[in-house]
Formats: sequence, C-alpha cells, structure tokens
Amino acid sequence: MPAKPTTPDLAELTRRAIDVTNRGDFDALVRLYAPDAVLKLREIGTSFEGVAAIRGQFEDWIGSFEEFAVEPEEILDLGNGVVFAVVGESGRPAGSTGRVQERTGWVFVWVDGLIVQLTGSTDVDGGRAAAERLAESRG
Repeated sequence: MPAKPTTPDLAELTRRAIDVTNRGDFDALVRLYAPDAVLKLREIGTSFEGVAAIRGQFEDWIGSFEEFAVEPEEILDLGNGVVFAVVGESGRPAGSTGRVQERTGWVFVWVDGLIVQLTGSTDVDGGRAAAERLAESRG
C-alpha cells in the first residue's frame, strides 16, 4: 500500500481557502491560518496581524456585500511554500443594485499546512513577479 504524501497539496489548500471564503465560513477560514499570520492589502496600504484581526477583516469585507463571490482563474504552486492565485472578485454592495468586479493577485505563504502570510493586490503582474521572487528566495 503506497504511503500518503506528507507534504500538503498547497494548490488544493488554496482552493479550499477560496471555497470557505465564498461560503462565508469564517470559522473554517481562520483554521487555515497560523495564529500569527499576516494579511497584507496593498491597495489600502494596511495589514492585519493574527487570526482575530484577519477574521474581522474578512467579515467586514464580505459583510459589506449582499452577494459576493471569488472565482479562481489560476492557482500556481511556485514551490517553497509559495502559491500565487489570480482571482476574480465580484459582488453587489449592500443597499445597491450595481455590481463591482475586480481581478486580483494573491500571494499565499504556507508553512506546515497553514497560511502565514497572504498578500493581495490588483497589480496581478507585479504580484506574480513578487511571488516568483519570494519562492526563489525561500529555496
């Protein structure tokens, strides 16, 4: 009988993080983060440290929409714990009939099956380049 792989499939874990975000399952979402994880949001120039702060940011962000979805376009395991994902985000803000859409690049850094850092930016090409440099530097 073949042994189970000991290294988690980081692309699959990234898909799981996107799925639980879409479901608004914040309990499941924060279980994917290390206790001291950091969420960096480039466009608003801020970061959130620790699972409580990260959960609060996701609750505030998703809670501001009556309809919300994240659709992965591409998920790349770049090695050394770094995953780059291109996602389309769309939603209808609360109290609005209009919709908003955004294409973003997310750089996930995983250690022992948990997210230790997540950086998001609308500069998808810049995010991809940064993710590739980070993966190489961690090797």
